[in-house]
Amino acid sequence: MNTNAEKTTLYIVSTPIGNLEDIGARAIETLKTAAAVACEDTRRTRKIFSRYQIPLPRVFFSYREHNEEPAGKRILQLLAAGRSVALCSDAGTPGISDPGYRIISSALNAGYRIDVIPGPSAVTSALLASGLPTSTFTFKGFPPRKKGPLRKFLEMEKEAVHTLVFFESPHRTAAFIEAAAEVFGSRRAAVCIDLTKLYEEVHRGYLEELGESLSGKKIKGEVTIVIAGSNPKFTRANEENVGQPGMMK
Repeated sequence: MNTNAEKTTLYIVSTPIGNLEDIGARAIETLKTAAAVACEDTRRTRKIFSRYQIPLPRVFFSYREHNEEPAGKRILQLLAAGRSVALCSDAGTPGISDPGYRIISSALNAGYRIDVIPGPSAVTSALLASGLPTSTFTFKGFPPRKKGPLRKFLEMEKEAVHTLVFFESPHRTAAFIEAAAEVFGSRRAAVCIDLTKLYEEVHRGYLEELGESLSGKKIKGEVTIVIAGSNPKFTRANEENVGQPGMMK
């Protein structure tokens, strides 16, 4: 175990998912005091430093999917030298469908302290905005791009009763909704676009309706999709029986 382990920390800093006003006081203070900052995109993280007038640290570099191994080694070297490092992604929390897991694991194995600074989450924000059950849910991250693997990926959750949450790219959203409708049938869902931003959109309805309304629509921004679990209560057949409302915005 490294002798510097007790006095150096890898801070996992959550950043706003859209609205810069959502950053927490602890996150700001950590970015101010960390000896080094490793971030997914230095250009985007600079906006936070600029907005809150935080001086850039002398060590400020990229830690992303395509340089995860060398950047991770650099973080460990900084920790070994007794310099605490703040790790942040473009939006949300590092390691949640973003690079972060490997360096967190490596730092823990080396005996360094991990301090998580919580903050905004597209997962829980979309879940609440959807109007679907929140008592139990599963976050599935980004689905496969190709049609065959995507269908298998969805079929794994076909009988699950918990609410499902997915991330998707804007240009694949309509295709994902279409595939989900084929696998899950007429089930309630919500497509959340650019949460917390000025032009936030939340489309709620049944999967086939959402597929029709989003087909051909040019979607911009981050997309989080929430789909009801396997429960007759959240199907169109139930609406026809008890007169529940259809699609809302």
